[in-house]
This record gives sequence, structure tokens and C-alpha cells, in this order.
Amino acid sequence: MAPQLITSLLLLLLLPLFFFPPSSANQTYNIVDYGGHAGRQALLNGPCRNNHIHIHIKGTIVAPSSYTSNEQWIMFKNVNGLTISGGLFDGRGQALWSCKTNSNNHNSCPNGSTSLTFAYCNNVRLNRLRSVNSEQFHISIYRSSNVKVRYITVSAPFNSPNTDGIHIEGSTNVAVLGCRIATGDDCISMGPGDTNIWIENIRCGPGHGISIGSLGYKNGQDGVQNVTVKNIHFTGTQNGFRIKTWAKPNNGFAQQILFHNASMNNVKNPIIIDQYYCPDHYNCPTESSGVQISDVTFRDVWGSSATETAVTLECSESRPCKGIVLQNIKLGYNGDGEVKMLCSNVHGRSSGLVIPPCCISE
Repeated sequence: MAPQLITSLLLLLLLPLFFFPPSSANQTYNIVDYGGHAGRQALLNGPCRNNHIHIHIKGTIVAPSSYTSNEQWIMFKNVNGLTISGGLFDGRGQALWSCKTNSNNHNSCPNGSTSLTFAYCNNVRLNRLRSVNSEQFHISIYRSSNVKVRYITVSAPFNSPNTDGIHIEGSTNVAVLGCRIATGDDCISMGPGDTNIWIENIRCGPGHGISIGSLGYKNGQDGVQNVTVKNIHFTGTQNGFRIKTWAKPNNGFAQQILFHNASMNNVKNPIIIDQYYCPDHYNCPTESSGVQISDVTFRDVWGSSATETAVTLECSESRPCKGIVLQNIKLGYNGDGEVKMLCSNVHGRSSGLVIPPCCISE
């Protein structure tokens, strides 16, 4: 597949879709006039003939204003060797968010679309692009390997539902570096099957923090291992570092995880392990989680909590957390009262100064 063809296919979106070259701000180009066809989803399916394809976007790619039930807007699949740089993706998700937040039955609303998806891709580079107001996830990396995401900016309101900035699932050797993410859900989320993930130099807020999980929704799901998250600045987020698993007996694991060097500015849950995740208390049995969490280190974390309980480590009764390490933690509470740590079914140790006082069992 030639680079020129890929660039054209990238713009085959539902009418109206417009491309605005920066040098021609007063002109509007409709891709349909250049051979494009109406269609909500743009699927760019490999394999491609070239060993590496470079797409440089100079302008804005705009989604249709009406929401649909498609799960992807722009999707690259089975592509080996791809670089995308520059440009702005505007998902125009406001209508869908309104449906989800104002409807008496939000389940009657469509799921909405992820703006940019990479599935079964290898050797991918994303550089200096922007994504705003996605209907659902902004960027999804699924079953892919050797992916590097650098200097991405993601923006959506704090009350926009399910608008994760970057979601990684079933992928290996993924690096996310130097990004600024403000959204209504997780800034970065990692799902089942992730291994060798490196996240560094991220500014997160508003949003729900950086999360591993939720894990254990279905039996037989792959675990998560070898994850490093470091040099993070959280501002006004719901969570900071989070691991969450469903309150179901399904098996799984999260292990060999390092959360290192983070500042928390008025964060509700700066450090949290939640193995009782059950949204709306629906379809979750009373049994404890079957996911094993082990070998997790929280090191050099400081700043302010918006709640008294700055650290929550609520682990499974049937599969207690083990090998949990707290090292050099200094968190204060932005309110009256003393800062606290809550522990249940968690084993490990602490070292250095740890505030709030550690409650982990050896």
C-alpha cells in the first residue's frame, strides 16, 4: 500500500469531514470531492508493501457531529512499520456525552467510537499529535507490539464519560513518553495481557489517573506484568496510581509493577488498590476477586490528597496482595484531620519515611 494511498484513506470518513491546512485557514476541503466515500469508519488494513509508512498530518481531521454505535472511528490493523506525526483529531463527542449523562437509561445510548485505534500492529510511532473530545477512548493500542507514543496531547472535559486518553491492552513493548492528558476517565489505562510497558513524564489531570485494570472480568483473561510508571504529575484527578480488579472469582494476575516518582496535587486517591471494583453494584457476586496482585512498589510519591484516606490498599480476601512495597511516601490532606492509610488483606513492607503511617502486614 503506497504512502499516498494511506494518506488518502485516512480521510475517508463520514460526510462532512473536513481537512484544514494551516496555510489555508479560510478554505474548506471536502474529501468527498476528491474521491472519498461516506462511511463512519475508516479502516486501514494491512499488510502493506512498504516496510515503513510515514503519515504527517498538517491540519484537523473532524468526526461527524452525530454519534453512532461503531466502536472505532479511524483504525489501523495488521500494519507493520508506521509513523504518524502532527495533526489534530477532533472526535466531537459532545452529543454522545450528553446522551450518557442526561438520559434516564444511559444504556440506551450507543457505545460511541474510539478516535484512533491500532490493532495487531507492530513497530508503530506516534509523535506530537493531538486528540480532543473523543466519543469514547482517544487512542487504543490493542494486541500490538513495539509501539512508542511521544508528546501526545489529549483533551476532553472532566465530566466526559469513558474518554480514556490512551488505552493499552494485550500489547507488549509499549512506551508512552512526555504526554499531556486531560480527560474524563483514565489518563492512561492498561488492560489484560499487557507486558513490558514503560510510561514516563506524563501530566495527568483532570481524569481518573493511571490505572491497571480493571482485571478479572472474565475467567481466563491474561495477566499484566513488568510495568514501569515514573515521573508523573497528577493535578485534581480522581486517582493517582491505581490497580483495580472486579469483585469476581475469575483468575488472573498483576505483578512486577513499579510506580515511581510522582507528585500529587489535590488528588482524591493518590495510591489505590481496589479489588472490589463493581460499578453500580451490578452483576458482581459477593465473592472476592481471584486476581493475584504481587510485587508492586510505590516509591517516591509526595503531595496532597483531597480526602483523608490518601492510600487505600483493599486486596482480595481469597487472594491477598503480597510483595507490596511503600518507600518514601509523603502525602498530606487538604482539609481538617489527619491523613490516613487503609489496608486489608495486604502483605509487604515499607522503608524510608512513609506518611500516612503504614498499615501493611509483613
